[in-house]
Order: sequence, then C-alpha cells, then structure tokens
Amino acid sequence: MGTVLLWITLIFEVSFAIFCMVTKQTHKKIKNWIRMAIFIVFVLLTLSPVIVWSFRWTMLAILLFLLAIKGAVSLIRNKPTNYKTSSVVWKSIMLVMAFIFAFVPALVFPQHPSPKVTGKYEVATAAYTYVDKNRIEEFTDLGENRFVNVEFWYPKNAEGTYPLLVFSHGAYGVKASNTSTYNELASNGYVVVSIDHPYHSFFTLSEDGTKALINTDYNREVENANKEGIYTQEEVNGLIQKWMKLRTDDMNFVLDTILEKAKSDNITPYQHINTDKIGVFGHSMGGAASVWLGRERKDIDAVVNIDAPFFSELVYQKDIDDFVASTEAYTTPLFNIYSDDVWEQLDSNSTYAANKLNNKQFKEAYTTHFKGAKHLSLTDLPLVSPILANILQGSKAKIDPYATIETENKLIREFFDYTLKGIGQFTPEQTY
Repeated sequence: MGTVLLWITLIFEVSFAIFCMVTKQTHKKIKNWIRMAIFIVFVLLTLSPVIVWSFRWTMLAILLFLLAIKGAVSLIRNKPTNYKTSSVVWKSIMLVMAFIFAFVPALVFPQHPSPKVTGKYEVATAAYTYVDKNRIEEFTDLGENRFVNVEFWYPKNAEGTYPLLVFSHGAYGVKASNTSTYNELASNGYVVVSIDHPYHSFFTLSEDGTKALINTDYNREVENANKEGIYTQEEVNGLIQKWMKLRTDDMNFVLDTILEKAKSDNITPYQHINTDKIGVFGHSMGGAASVWLGRERKDIDAVVNIDAPFFSELVYQKDIDDFVASTEAYTTPLFNIYSDDVWEQLDSNSTYAANKLNNKQFKEAYTTHFKGAKHLSLTDLPLVSPILANILQGSKAKIDPYATIETENKLIREFFDYTLKGIGQFTPEQTY
C-alpha cells in the first residue's frame, strides 16, 4: 500500500510540475483545491479498510494536513503569483523529497495482512512489569532491582483454565517478535506470555515509562561470537553461561511469579491458567534458554526450540578446546524448528554438537526443517518489515513468508495440543 501510494504521489507531483511548465502558469487555485481534496481522501481512506491507521502513516498525515492548510489559506488570501520555471522546479523537488521522507515508515513497515488465526476464541492482551526483588540489575550502576516486562495473549471472555506457554525472544529481539504465533495459540485455548529481557531486547518499555535499550557490550559480544577468530571456544563457553543465566533467571522469575499469582489473584489472565500444564518456547537465544529450562524445571511439560543451539546440552572440554554433546538424557518432549541458516550448521559447527539428528539422549524429540527459510523467517519480522529482515539476515529468504509463519504456527499449536492437551497425534514432516 505504501509503495503504491508513493508512486501515485510522485507521478502526480512530477506531472503537475510538467503541466505548469508547459502552460507557463502556476495553476495555483487548482493545486490548492487538489491539496485539500487529497487530505480529505486520505482521511476517508483511514476510516475505511484500505488504510489501517498506525504510526506508519503519521508523517504522511502531518504533511498532507500542512499542505491542505497552506492551500486553504492561499485560497482565502487569493494573492496572485507570477510564473517562474525555476520556482516550479524547485518546489516540485522539495515536495518530492518531503513525500519520500514522509512515506519512509510505510515503506520500512508496510501495511500487511495478518497471518490467519484458526481458533474459536477472541484474543485479549495484557502487559505487566514484574520487579525481581532478589536480583540487582547488572547492566546499570544504579543499584536497582531487575525488572522484566511481559505481555499476555489469552482467550477473551472464556471460561475454565488453559495451559500456560512462556516465550523468550532472540538475541536482539522483542517480546512481540512472534505475535502471530501467540494469537494462534491463544485463539485455540492457551495463555501465552512473552518476555522482554531488558538489555538483551532491542527495546523495552515498562509500566512506569522506564526504557531500556540493548546493551552495547552484550550486542558486541553476540556479534563477535558469530565471527571467526575473535573468541576462543573457552571464552565462548563463558559467554554462553553468562547469557543463559540471565535468560533462565528471567524465565524462572516470570514463571514463579505467574504461578504464584494464579493461586492468589482472581483476575484475568491469571484466573485462566492451568498451572499443571506448562510449555516454554523461544526463537534463537530464547529457544536455547527454553531448552535449558526444560532440563532444569520438572514442572515444564513441553519445549519448542526455534532455530537455536542446545547450549544446555553442550560440555566444554578444555583438553580439546571445543564443545561436545552431553551424555545426560533429556526427557522433556521437544520440537525443533530449523531454517537453512541453522540446518546447514548442524554437522559442521561444534556449537550445534548436541543438535545433531542422531543424538540419542533426546527421548521424545521432533525436528522440522523449513527449506529456503532464513533465521528471521521463523519470526514475524519479514511480514512487519521485509526490508529490515533482509538487511539483518543478509539476504531475502527463498520461501514465502506467510506460508512459513502460518505453517510454523500450526505445527507449534499441534505440538502443544498433543503434549499438553492430549489431542491427536503429532507427526510433522521433516522438511517443508
């Protein structure tokens, strides 16, 4: 939609400038009436399904409003102006640049249809900030307790209780990274809570307005860990332990807080949580933390790992300065979803030593590979911002983003239906 409107705008501006130059007139009155008409049409479009109002249209709305006001004032004053080709050209160039700038949000974050939701329940949301009084924030020097922001997706106006699912985002992600997945699950009778890990997330905002951006040192650690020759394997192991401790501490704190509130708070969404049925899932580093938690906690009944190494199942051996897979059995039901970016490393990167398909320590594990998918294809980002997704992952995925996310959401729902609700059988294909 943004691209189409931008081209229409640019064609109109250039054509009108050419028309003025050919006729040697400014056509001031016509232009002013058109400016006001365009603003009115834009407002009407925002009131219709054609343009869904959001932040992406704010700058364009302001620009059109200012041009409409300028046009109305000009018509009222009715002051004659002399035609000058240089003036027409200059004003046309400036307006073209202004419109391109105003359309940037709509181009970077294009209006897009939402992936389909198959459940019978309408979905409600709620956001909270939990403060962990047992931990001091390590990323600041203020001596404050660590806070964790969470958001719930749950069945609206529904009765009874539903399994609890806890999601952890990727290395630079945000809690909204897989919103389509949360909606699909909540619509089918789950209470989903997604966590922002402050200073690991790109951006998070708490209930009291406190903002936290990604920590620069952490950001540099992750970037360097993905490059050859920056860290030794022993140093990588130290980073993994540090990252996972923060992530799993956050997830444990959130889980314990929710379980406590589910016992004592007779308010939504806590009253709808079945505390005997718990699943965890996450993307990338969040997937690794979910697998880790699935080993540590006995109350977790199912885990979904989306494109992540099994950090909890790695053992660093100093004598060979490398990682090997743990020999301890992993008994929690596990579903792995891989993109090409990870699938192609399973047999070559020692960080994925425990992820190999022939690992006998996993007693109930399922694995699916989305052929042609990139790492971020397994999040909503390619839908929300194709440009950013392509930049961050280096290229465009060779797979349809909607088909990918809708199939992924369906598989995750079916896995949790099978493991937490005892519904049907779970028989995913190895490759999609």
